[in-house]
Amino acid sequence: MAVVREFRLPDLGEGLTEAEVVRWLVSVGDVVAVDQPVVEVETAKAMVEVPCPYGGVVTARFGEEGAELPVGAPLLTVAVGEPLPTVPGEAEGPARAAGAAEGPTPGGSGNVLVGYGTQAPAPRRRRVRTTVAGVQKPQVETAPVAPAPAARAVISPLVRRIARERGLDLARVRGSGPDGLILRADVERAATEPLDGRETALRGAGSPVAERHREPGAQRIPLRGVRGAVAEKLTRSRREIPDATCWVDADATELLAARRAMNAGEGPKVSLLALLARICTSALAEYPELNATVDTAAQEIVRLPGVHLGFAAQTARGLVVPVVRDAHTRSAVALSTEMARLTEAARTGTLSPAELTGGTFTLNNYGVFGVDGSTPIINYPEAAMLGVGRIAPKPWVREGELAVRQVVQLSFTFDHRVCDGGTAGGFLRYVADCVERPAVLLRSL
Repeated sequence: MAVVREFRLPDLGEGLTEAEVVRWLVSVGDVVAVDQPVVEVETAKAMVEVPCPYGGVVTARFGEEGAELPVGAPLLTVAVGEPLPTVPGEAEGPARAAGAAEGPTPGGSGNVLVGYGTQAPAPRRRRVRTTVAGVQKPQVETAPVAPAPAARAVISPLVRRIARERGLDLARVRGSGPDGLILRADVERAATEPLDGRETALRGAGSPVAERHREPGAQRIPLRGVRGAVAEKLTRSRREIPDATCWVDADATELLAARRAMNAGEGPKVSLLALLARICTSALAEYPELNATVDTAAQEIVRLPGVHLGFAAQTARGLVVPVVRDAHTRSAVALSTEMARLTEAARTGTLSPAELTGGTFTLNNYGVFGVDGSTPIINYPEAAMLGVGRIAPKPWVREGELAVRQVVQLSFTFDHRVCDGGTAGGFLRYVADCVERPAVLLRSL
């Protein structure tokens, strides 16, 4: 007799909590294989095909196309056939019996999604009962079973991290996923329960979260969604990268004049951000040490051959960093066109995962917020980031005389493992020279 398995919407990464059903790839009655894509969903960041961890016959689907489902909601059910029963006299050891009881994918496919997976069941599922001709065989212990706390089904490192940050003991969290799998929703629900609740979750003894901020009326806002993903990446950058920052003021009057001249004629317009991006690619050609990353496992600095330029974009969904591929091969016009396209995609939430990953250097124009300066946090695992403040009229000494000029502050944060201060200072000075005298760029054309 077949066993009906329920497949729930897994956590698709980036800390997002819901997804929209775009297109079903299977129908009720279809036969699916393990890890076969069954539905196409759209998150706030990208379109994703979701693979099913079970092989069998689809018996039901949940959610029409266009419906929005939360993470953990049922997607479909699959009838999974059981193995044939054993017969007397057949040579069969405990290992084969245990393998048959674990379903059609004993070792798991390895195609693990965040918060869900298709691995074999957790070690606690070791006891097997097989019945032959109405006679129940004795229980077969295939391996020693550890105490329950060590056997909690938690696949996602994200779930473990959230539990650790909230001071939760996973051994006391009740999982709502298949076979007791602990999902992110379970951890977040447990975190909102009173500290004196003992049945589902307890704050770990001595946890900093449990000991601090006990004031009545204190508000707890979960770090999740885009905000949680940004927080995780920035925290990792601060934790792992020994960064340093230098800055300089530059007279951008000539750069603004050059842009006006470029846009005076017919043809595509060039944005100021694109000009700054073109300056960055030229500077990285002069200082390739900064277009790099650090392989901590191999203890090596990896210098990258191409510049994939990320730029910070603030959207209604939060901060995202689209990436312009092969930026070093593009002109100012091409950079402007591509950055405009990526910015619009970021605002509408249609960026693909490929357009959000793989950057080698980031440009951050925080001047749009009306601030002069900042100390950028490196976009891990890159090695450097250039920050650009607002351009504002200020008194400036030019050729021995005081004048009002358009001045900008440039700040440059770099990974001190990839270079010394001389290299970083040289890079920033080159950028400032290009801002003050755009004709410098003609040397690299």
